[in-house]
Amino acid sequence: MLRTEFKPREAGNGATLRVGVIVSRFNEDITNALLAGALDTLEAWKVKDKNITVVRTPGAFELPLAASRLLKTKKYDALVAIGCVIKGETKHDEYISSAVSHGLTQLMIEYRIPIGFGVITPNSLAQAKARATGKTNHGASAAQAALEMTVNS
Repeated sequence: MLRTEFKPREAGNGATLRVGVIVSRFNEDITNALLAGALDTLEAWKVKDKNITVVRTPGAFELPLAASRLLKTKKYDALVAIGCVIKGETKHDEYISSAVSHGLTQLMIEYRIPIGFGVITPNSLAQAKARATGKTNHGASAAQAALEMTVNS
């Protein structure tokens, strides 16, 4: 059966985990909704509020640098990167999305720490809103993926 919506596994116990969440301020109405989904997932996994650090960046392009700074502290078991890059009239979105995904992947491999990828790349604001709300909240799925990789590694 093909599934098109994120179906979270049962939450594990993340009571001892330390998680950094990096959120782009660009398209803030969307990224705040994605952040809410991520925080809901962390709460479901029993990650303590005191063990969650939220860092804001100007845009998605700055997410890898912020992630690198957090990882260098060696205080985090997992990170979640949240951003929204909506397609425009030029290829700018493709360059930003590519740089962000490659940068975060490189950090994940270098530090061996999971980074949930909650950077959405919709074609329109309507698509962005659909990916940031309800059952398809990609912030929630990014946090879920990071936590699963932390617990299962």
